[in-house]
Amino acid sequence: MADTFRFDLVSPERVLVSEDVSEVIVPSNEGDFGMLPNHAPIIASLRPGALTVRGSGSERKYFVRGGLAEGGPEQLTVLAQRAMPLEELDPEKIAQEIQWAKEDVEDARDEETRAQAVDNLERLETLAEVLKQNA
Repeated sequence: MADTFRFDLVSPERVLVSEDVSEVIVPSNEGDFGMLPNHAPIIASLRPGALTVRGSGSERKYFVRGGLAEGGPEQLTVLAQRAMPLEELDPEKIAQEIQWAKEDVEDARDEETRAQAVDNLERLETLAEVLKQNA
C-alpha cells in the first residue's frame, strides 16, 4: 500500500502544488474532508477556506475560494477559482481592504453596484476569518 498520492492544486493564475503528498484536508461545501492514499473516488465542490497539505514531514496551508476537487486512490486534483499560500497574505492589508469594501457598500448608488460591493466584502471577511483561524 502506497503512503503517498499525487496532488495538484491549480488556480487560473498558476499551478501551486504538483507533487506526491501523504494527506490533504479539503474545505468542501459538505464539510472538510481528509484525503489519504487509496481514498475512494470523490468529487466535491469547494467552499472558501484553508486547504492543508501534508507530506515529507511538512505542512502547508493555502486559501482556496470556490472550485472543484476530484480524486481517487492515487491522485487528487483541486481546481480552485482562486488559491494562494496563507503565508503570502497580510492580515493588516486585508483589514484595510475590508474597511474600503464597507465604504464601497455604503457608497453604492444602485443595486448592481451594491451587490458587487457586498460580494467583495463577504469574500474579504471570509479570507480574514481563515487567516485568524490559522494564525
